[in-house]
Amino acid sequence: MPTPALPDPSAATTPASRRSRALRVALPLVVTPLLALAGCADEGTPSAAPTTSAPGAASTTAPASTFPVTVDNCGTEVTFDAPPERIVTIKSSTAELVAALGAADRLVGTAFSDGPPPADLAPALADVPVISEKVPGQEALLALEPNLVYGGWESNFSADGVGERDVLAGYDIATYVSPSACKEPGYQPDPLTFDDVFDEVREAGAVLGEPAAAEEVVAAQQATLDAVEPLAGQSVVWWSSGTDTPFVGAGIGAPQMMLEAAGLTNVFAGVHDTWASVGWEEVVAADPDVLVLVDSVWNTAENKKAALAANPATAALDAVREERYVVVPFAASEAGVRNADTVADLVAQVTALGG
Repeated sequence: MPTPALPDPSAATTPASRRSRALRVALPLVVTPLLALAGCADEGTPSAAPTTSAPGAASTTAPASTFPVTVDNCGTEVTFDAPPERIVTIKSSTAELVAALGAADRLVGTAFSDGPPPADLAPALADVPVISEKVPGQEALLALEPNLVYGGWESNFSADGVGERDVLAGYDIATYVSPSACKEPGYQPDPLTFDDVFDEVREAGAVLGEPAAAEEVVAAQQATLDAVEPLAGQSVVWWSSGTDTPFVGAGIGAPQMMLEAAGLTNVFAGVHDTWASVGWEEVVAADPDVLVLVDSVWNTAENKKAALAANPATAALDAVREERYVVVPFAASEAGVRNADTVADLVAQVTALGG
């Protein structure tokens, strides 16, 4: 059975060493001189209007954002002198965001997929080469000649993975980590909110030269959230992975953010972490109204149902006896462009259970 994909462990480098790094990567400028002029414009001079791209659609014209763009990303400052044209993503959440911004045509490779993309993004991602089922090695990455690697976790950038961020900068490869996955105090969202998710969409839009598309994505997701009628606070355990020791959604990460927006009460909201390992006795003692089962290839929702029924302690739970289950794909359980739809889906599934 494949190794479970768990949330990103803290990086080994210290906060001081990480914050001291400033990476500047000169990305190839393959667009018109308009972009260069925009990057040199005075602050009071308006730049050209950004090109609008429908979410999920391929970019058809050169981005018109103002460059250079500098971001403080998990304590590493990165400057982009032009929009990256050869992008590699690691984790589903990053590939899906690039596609939602209309930049899937710039993807030269993806890796570490957590499952199939949602239907609206599947066509844009269908022909993108898959480098590896997990984090690719540096040699495989360099062969693609990317100028941006967008990672879902900080740990994707390690010596035994694609390479450390400053090492890749030496190859003129920019790096960007999903800000929701930053682990250091001052950078880790505490707690993660939809504003944080939307800020990442906007920042990624600025980095990719797709600010208008980013605003469209944010507006669409906000509209989805605005249409949700929250539930009545039913208690929930969000079971992500693990069998002997369940790994559950805790109080400051994406599961808590989505459960709260859906009007559900997370049994483990008081645990100050994104995810946490707990004992089955704690789950039994909580006697949740509903169990959210994360569906993944390494620990499917059906396997989870079978395990719950086979364990005498959990088999006695009303939620198990009455099969009060809600299923969420793993790729939707991390911060990204699926979260708003997942909130609406949580409400729909719990409502269908009669509660």
